[in-house]
Formats: sequence, C-alpha cells, structure tokens
Amino acid sequence: MMDKPGQDLIDARLHDRAAGVESIEALLVSIGAPRLQRLGIRLPATLPDPENRLYELLSAEDSDSAHSRYNALIRRLVSYERAAECAS
Repeated sequence: MMDKPGQDLIDARLHDRAAGVESIEALLVSIGAPRLQRLGIRLPATLPDPENRLYELLSAEDSDSAHSRYNALIRRLVSYERAAECAS
C-alpha cells in the first residue's frame, strides 16, 4: 500500500515524541492533531503552542526562510490530512 503524501511527517513525529524530542515534525503534527485524531490516527500527547514554537524553531535555523518553510510544512500537513480523509 502506498503512503499518503506527508506520511513521513507522521512517522517522524511518532518516533520523536516517543523519544521525547521537540522536532519540526513533532510540532507540525501537534498543529494538525485535532483533525488527525478525528480521522482515527492515534497520536501521543501534543506539544503546547505548536504554531509559535514551530516558527521559532524554523527561524532559529534560518530566519530568512522561516516564513516560507512554515507555509510549505503546513501545506504538506494539509495534503496528508486530505489524503487521509479520502482514504477513510
């Protein structure tokens, strides 16, 4: 079975949270957690204030590209959510 677009984000998030890591993927999936959980995807506890923390993390890596990277990540998350909705 083929993975949905963005499946790598979900997989990395599950791995990171199990290891207690606050990563880009963990924050991104925390943003999408309500919708993902409604789709039946089991997630560990979400991180607080994920939108701001994600932007801060991206900005710390490269402040010039933080905004565009943030938007691209949100688009990948939405793409995954839509694919998951179609599959269910």
